[in-house]
Amino acid sequence: MVRNLLVAIMLSFSTICLAQVTTEDVKINNDEIELPGTLTFTSTKVPLLIWVHGSGNVDRNGNQAGLNVGANYIQQFREAINQKGLAFYSFDKRTANARNMPIIRDKGIVFQDFVSDVKETINYFKKDNRFSEIVLIGHSQGSLVAMLASEDADKYVSIAGPAETIDKTIIRQVSGQSAELAELCKSYFIELESTGEIADVDPRLLSLFAKPNQPFFASWMELNPVDEIKKIDQPILLINGDQDLQVPVNDLKQLHESKPKATMVVIKDMNHVLKTVKNQTENYTSYQSPKFKISEELINTIERFVKQ
Repeated sequence: MVRNLLVAIMLSFSTICLAQVTTEDVKINNDEIELPGTLTFTSTKVPLLIWVHGSGNVDRNGNQAGLNVGANYIQQFREAINQKGLAFYSFDKRTANARNMPIIRDKGIVFQDFVSDVKETINYFKKDNRFSEIVLIGHSQGSLVAMLASEDADKYVSIAGPAETIDKTIIRQVSGQSAELAELCKSYFIELESTGEIADVDPRLLSLFAKPNQPFFASWMELNPVDEIKKIDQPILLINGDQDLQVPVNDLKQLHESKPKATMVVIKDMNHVLKTVKNQTENYTSYQSPKFKISEELINTIERFVKQ
């Protein structure tokens, strides 16, 4: 009987180990914009987690062409969360798809465009009865995007979400490098808010405040995360790593103060790209290298929240 029990346990374990991940390429269109992505799952009738990117030209795997960001953190997140029996979808941000660039150059881009892309993605999967619920996971800039798109989602997760408006965030980040440039940034944002454009930009800040970027910043700085999070009625999980170089834990606390019913978790040794790091050198290196492992505590925390 003991032998039969051991055989049964081994067979069960083998079944778990051999669980196949189904992978589907999906292309969602938001009018002229193409948003190709990847859907993965091991079974149906489970929650679907939809990833909402941070700033920049982030692809579905968490990499950014031309910026030496090759952490592959979204792909690692995908693999880990699928092992927990949860479905996952991520897509190439509109700014990561070269086919969209002629449209973006012609029509420009505002913050609400990213919100529209996520809402279109939710609408697509709402029609797919293979999944029991939709959980939005907003990372960095995506935290605010997901807040604004969360109306038709069942749960909301923020990872490394800023609590300040973007003008304050940029001024704070630049002040760590140059007080002079921080003052210039402050004056540019005031000018942008009052006139809708910046007439003359210092060459040192031209890459940040280039003409095509100005309407985007103008639309972004109108939105305050601590106000927007108050409008969410769904269950909320707020996460930040204590080794995040871009978004400090204090932002997490501010978001939680605005929504005290939310669950707040600080993850030890996790940085902005969700990797476990031991020191500053590893923190910087992890942005360029996929060799660093994604935080197990992050995966376990999200699994508990989604399955509760």
